[in-house]
Amino acid sequence: MPSPPGRRPHADPRAPQQHGAPIPSGAQSTGQRPAPQWAGLQDGGSHQGGGAAASTMSAQDFGQAAQKALDDAGNRVIDTSSGKADGLDKCPKCGSTDIHYSITAKALVCGYCRNQWNEDVAEQAFGLDSAIEELRGHTLASGTGDIREDLTTVTLKCQGCGAEVVIRVDEQLQSRCHWCRQTLSINTQIPNGAVPDAVLPFQLTREQAIDRINEFVGSRRAFAHARFKSEFVPDNVMGVYIPYMVVDGNLHAVLQGTGEVTTRQYTVRRKVGDNYVSETYYDADVYDVRRAFDLLVDDLTVESSSRYDARDNTRSTNNILNAVQPYDTAAAVAYNSNYLRGFTSERRDLNIHDVDDSVEEKFLSIARAKARPTISRYDRGVRWEHEGVAVHGTRWVAVYVPVWLYSYADSAKGEGSLVHYIAVNGRNGNTMGSVPVSHPKIFALSCFLGTIATVLAGVVGWGWFFMS
Repeated sequence: MPSPPGRRPHADPRAPQQHGAPIPSGAQSTGQRPAPQWAGLQDGGSHQGGGAAASTMSAQDFGQAAQKALDDAGNRVIDTSSGKADGLDKCPKCGSTDIHYSITAKALVCGYCRNQWNEDVAEQAFGLDSAIEELRGHTLASGTGDIREDLTTVTLKCQGCGAEVVIRVDEQLQSRCHWCRQTLSINTQIPNGAVPDAVLPFQLTREQAIDRINEFVGSRRAFAHARFKSEFVPDNVMGVYIPYMVVDGNLHAVLQGTGEVTTRQYTVRRKVGDNYVSETYYDADVYDVRRAFDLLVDDLTVESSSRYDARDNTRSTNNILNAVQPYDTAAAVAYNSNYLRGFTSERRDLNIHDVDDSVEEKFLSIARAKARPTISRYDRGVRWEHEGVAVHGTRWVAVYVPVWLYSYADSAKGEGSLVHYIAVNGRNGNTMGSVPVSHPKIFALSCFLGTIATVLAGVVGWGWFFMS
């Protein structure tokens, strides 16, 4: 489990849970056996990116992995701050601070000399691309530090004229000096979650995003609520940077449970009252199934803003933000506030210890998926009863990812209306969303289909009657 700074990683398997393919009821088991040695199949999983890593789990193996994880525990912080003087992000060619990001040029552009450039890719610039299998303990980029809720304003001293300018960092990250008109930026990390380690710039233009949203809604208009169709204004789409944590993990996974293999299938006919019924029975061998393997996880993304927590959909359809993934976070560049100019951004309000349970569950899901190819011979499925991951090392980086977002508040719900989102991935154009539907239309369609089915059944029944 990826533990937060200061917490020790644990390696004990969690309480028994059921995962994997379900085992149907009604099986006639013939007792539990050791796992069979299938031809060409070995216990164990595989390293990400290839290379089989077969190993047989034992309590001793897992204990050793857990102890090694504890020995590796410790935090290492990588400084990803810009190192620039507070307040001024200058054009490297002419020194101007009038800079903006151009989606068509896919680069920062100087408004004075038209010079174009991009910041360095963050992974290479800060050494965040070291081999995952070498991770030990917890490596934290400095932008993932715990948040201070009370930090809402920052005073910058203008390097051009010496004036002091106050910026409310919970609302904006840039301001103009009221004396010399220089653009002052928050280019150093502050502990309020507003400045990440890296930013993934937009590549899809606003016009392209509007086309995607029009296409998405167009295919769903037949059952859309009339109010939504009349109020739908795709031009209201906004570019937003959403905060995510990107996590790498060097893990040792353990899965233990039972699997069943069908040995015989037969049908029994018996009398129930005045009728006879047929029941199908299965005989199956039950095996003790164990898998243990090393696992490398690269660029796992998890939300770090509670506002967009996918688990809470009572007020808005947040889950769509995960549906537009993946993001090519390996291409994220070192943070420069000029990438955010002209867009809005959501401030991070979750720390590492707020999201580590979610990350742990995703690690386990990946482990189950990695084990799945090795259990295909258990045709009645495998129930994982004990499972866990021992963490050798993790690496955490705070990244802004780009989303084109259209929102619509379903006022038909009255007070506490549900907000529907349609999101477009600002890098690859993946689109997902929700549209309020008209329930009378759906009910009418259901009635119509039911009538058709009834008529067809009647025709078939009469035909069968006359034929017999």
